[in-house]
Amino acid sequence: MTSPRKVTRIQREKREVILAAALEAFAEDGLRGATLEKIADKAGMSKPHVVYYFGSKDAIYTDLLQSLLEVWVQPLRDLSEDADPLAAILTYMRRKLRMSQDMPRESKMFATEILHGAPRMRQQLSGDLKSLVDEKAALIARWSAEGKIAKIDPHHLIFSIWAMTQHYADFDIQVEAVLGDDRKAGLYDEADAFLTEFFVRALRP
Repeated sequence: MTSPRKVTRIQREKREVILAAALEAFAEDGLRGATLEKIADKAGMSKPHVVYYFGSKDAIYTDLLQSLLEVWVQPLRDLSEDADPLAAILTYMRRKLRMSQDMPRESKMFATEILHGAPRMRQQLSGDLKSLVDEKAALIARWSAEGKIAKIDPHHLIFSIWAMTQHYADFDIQVEAVLGDDRKAGLYDEADAFLTEFFVRALRP
C-alpha cells in the first residue's frame, strides 16, 4: 500500500495563499457570487493552479469553514479546571470578543453558513463541537455546584458569550450605525468593559 505523499512547505504556502484569497472573495460576494476565477486572480495564480490544490470552489469553502471552527473553539478548549472560575470565564469572553474585532470576515462567513442550515458543518457541530461544549458545560456546572460562581445554566452561558461577542462582527454595520462614528474607534474597549461588568454581576456567587 502506497503511503500518501508528504505535503511540502511550498505546497502548504500555496494553499494558505489560496485560502486567504478565497476568504476575501467569499466576504465580498458570498459563496454563490465568488468564482474560481476571482479566487485565482486574488491569489495571483491561474484557475487550473487553484483547482490542482483544492479541486473545487466548494472544497475551498469547506476547508475554510473547518479551519475557522478550530480557531473559534480554541478559547473554549483552553478553559481549564485549574483556573479561577470567574477569571477563566471572563478570559474566554474577552478572547471571543477580540476574535470578533480581529476576524470579522471569518465570523460573518461562519454565521452565514449557520443561517443557511450548516450544510457543510452539521456533522462537526453535532459531533466534535457538541462534545467540547458538553465537556466545558460540565466543568462550569461543577464550579456552580461548588459555590465558586452563581447558579447558572452552563450551556446558555456559553451561548450568551457567543451571541454577545460575535454580534459586534456579524452586525457591525448596525452597531456602527447606531453608535455613530465618534464611538467607532473605542467600540471594542467599550464592549469589553460592559461585558466584563455584565458577566461579573451574573456570575459572582
